[in-house]
Amino acid sequence: MEYGISFFPSVGPDDKPAPQYYDEAFQLAEKADELGFAYARAIEHYFCAYGGYSPDPITFLTAIAARTKNIRLITAATIPAFTHPIKLAGKLAMLDNISHGRLDVGFGRAFLPQEFEAFEIPLEESRRRFDEGVRACRLLLSQDEVEFSGEFHRFGPVRLLPKPVQQPCPPFYVAAASSAESYEKAGRDGYFLQTALAVSSLEKTQEMLRVYRQAWADGGHRPGAERIQISMPFFLADDDETARKAGEYDHHKTSSNMLEAVSEWQRVSSTQYVGYDKIAESVRRTSFDDLVAQNKILAGGPDTVRKQLEILAETLGDDLSIALVPHSGNLDPAVPTRALELFSESVLPKLSHS
Repeated sequence: MEYGISFFPSVGPDDKPAPQYYDEAFQLAEKADELGFAYARAIEHYFCAYGGYSPDPITFLTAIAARTKNIRLITAATIPAFTHPIKLAGKLAMLDNISHGRLDVGFGRAFLPQEFEAFEIPLEESRRRFDEGVRACRLLLSQDEVEFSGEFHRFGPVRLLPKPVQQPCPPFYVAAASSAESYEKAGRDGYFLQTALAVSSLEKTQEMLRVYRQAWADGGHRPGAERIQISMPFFLADDDETARKAGEYDHHKTSSNMLEAVSEWQRVSSTQYVGYDKIAESVRRTSFDDLVAQNKILAGGPDTVRKQLEILAETLGDDLSIALVPHSGNLDPAVPTRALELFSESVLPKLSHS
């Protein structure tokens, strides 16, 4: 298994000034690079404390690129529906050059109604805009000259500059939640996968990954070349009690912010997002202790977290990449820094699958 870190801010101006959050996150990314973690990821969200300090993951990752040497930089995920493909592809190509070829690109559909409304994009167009945006970006990044005619964008012929360092283009990931169709399509199209345990049971995730791996094989892609990233909240300390105390506090703050963000689903519906009106109910009825017991949150001392990871490897496969989410901004930055150090010193060396 491979391990990286993922940044998902869950703070707003009433909690912490944005410059302070960014400084803390960049220092943590430097520590992760120093300790040999594989990558740093960043999300895209708008307007509220649930992710709102990260409206542009590419800008965020560019700052990390300037402060690090080896760690890969991953969007998790950038939203093609909200940016013209020429603009998005240009920003991605520029980051790949600035980082000397360290970029991986993750694409997502977005799911918050207020974001779609602000960009004046109907929820019902979500899937079609996603598919078209990913396709257009791949062409722009991998071909010398592109003429494109889609449902939402028509342009060309154009020649993107700069071309990415990685040829024909950086690795592409797509995000999937709980739909078997999304997993199957990602595998069939030959894209790498990003998902999160928080949205499904361990058993359902196991089944969805089976669907993805089978679709990858059926699509004729190179056997064993698929990549799967799973993001997980991460609270590691010298002992279980300290870790769980920090985790419970952070979970409470993040859940409260998420409830505010998803409240819009109570007034809207979409055939593209069946069941999303039940997100708030699911968040309310699931406790921190439940999520730790279900191995959806990593929390404890080194031995406890190591056992959790062994279960995940046994259940979901030891070829996974775990994106640890150590810093939402709600804890003193010394807490996630210590967690990364402990992971490197006391967890990773003892894992049977490392």
